[in-house]
Amino acid sequence: MAVPKDLLYTKEHEWLRVTGSKGVVGITHFAQDQLGDVVFVELPKEGTELNANATFGVVESVKTVSDLYAPATGKVVAVNKELEASPELVNQDPHDKGWLIEVELSDPGQLDGLMSAGDYETFIKENG
Repeated sequence: MAVPKDLLYTKEHEWLRVTGSKGVVGITHFAQDQLGDVVFVELPKEGTELNANATFGVVESVKTVSDLYAPATGKVVAVNKELEASPELVNQDPHDKGWLIEVELSDPGQLDGLMSAGDYETFIKENG
């Protein structure tokens, strides 16, 4: 599975798609593959303030429970409600329909600390 080039990545295997002052957050194909079948996703409510690198939710699979980490500081402006009934979307389409939250970014300078697609591919080869 190719790593989408238009996203930014964290070492915790979250991705961020930035559009203007907002960013959509999800977990990578690599992460969902490591987790196995996702059975439950716990996400914050809209309006929740997130701090970069702090946990904002949980993804539960048949194998394990994993924390989700915010790639940047901001306020949650949307939550993927489809995941309540269909958490398997995280497995089926992690970079599109399986998105988790949308955040109004409060410090775009933090994006400089995230990895490009090429950097992330190298990271998972070396640490995967």
